[in-house]
Amino acid sequence: MDKIKAWLETTPYKNYKIEIASADASFRKYYRLTDADKTLILMDSSLEKDSLAPFIDVTSRLLDANVNAPQILEKNLKDGFLIIEDFGNTNYLNVLDADNYKRLYSKAIDTIIKMQDADANNLPLYDKAFLHFEMDLMKDWYLEKNLKVTLNEGQKSIIKNALNSISDVVLCQPQNIFVHRDYHSRNIMLTCDDELGIIDYQDAMNGAITYDLVSLLKDCYIAYEREEIELLALEFRDKKGLDASDAEFLKWFDFMGMQRHMKVLGVFSRLYLRDGKDGYLKDIPLTLKYTLDAASRYEETKELSYLLKEVQ
Repeated sequence: MDKIKAWLETTPYKNYKIEIASADASFRKYYRLTDADKTLILMDSSLEKDSLAPFIDVTSRLLDANVNAPQILEKNLKDGFLIIEDFGNTNYLNVLDADNYKRLYSKAIDTIIKMQDADANNLPLYDKAFLHFEMDLMKDWYLEKNLKVTLNEGQKSIIKNALNSISDVVLCQPQNIFVHRDYHSRNIMLTCDDELGIIDYQDAMNGAITYDLVSLLKDCYIAYEREEIELLALEFRDKKGLDASDAEFLKWFDFMGMQRHMKVLGVFSRLYLRDGKDGYLKDIPLTLKYTLDAASRYEETKELSYLLKEVQ
């Protein structure tokens, strides 16, 4: 904190009061700077300095696409600090309920469509190797380390075949799309003028068209009825003007969801076992439920759903 305060003294915001705002699943911390009714956010990436350049780059891409990302006001790349616009304390998870979720999700879908106009050139590529690198986190961290399952050769083969089917379907849908990669209810802010503010996008990649849609509609922190989620997914398809039948598009959506949720099962387990963060353990059951529900719907992944049920 001394280093932060010393740097603040060199900025136009030296008279602002500083207090902790939040932390996230990474090693970043956020502080709120306050001067009367004016507030800003100080992002402390001193333990993850490598994340600052992507954050600055992706912010520029989003702003160029008219997406409401926070303006960057001050930079200290040497120490890992940024001062950025403050979107307030209210995120989607704070306000979503049975009465408003369709309207709010529809609004968030419109923002995905805007984000997908952002330049995806030279962003890291969501290719087959990376899709599998992420899905393998489920086996390594969730099954073997968290559940302490010892997989036999037959079970390993079931997982391998299912993962190949999943990546094939993910890669057969439209590609070369800007992917936020963590577009869920905690990273969508509702600003004071009821606009959406988008945060935590520094890990953006170039990937499949349904990735951010599945992050939004199959959120690991909150869930709604499958039938309504399908309708919202198809609303996205229609707004994008995609030439895909209901069944084809929902298969893209479900298989993208399986890829993401397998990764997340591994990540939540790793956050607990390696990083000592147990706050995400409570979110594993919903993430697993999404995975099992989708896997049980398709011949290519039914055996995987049986296996995952068996080892719980």
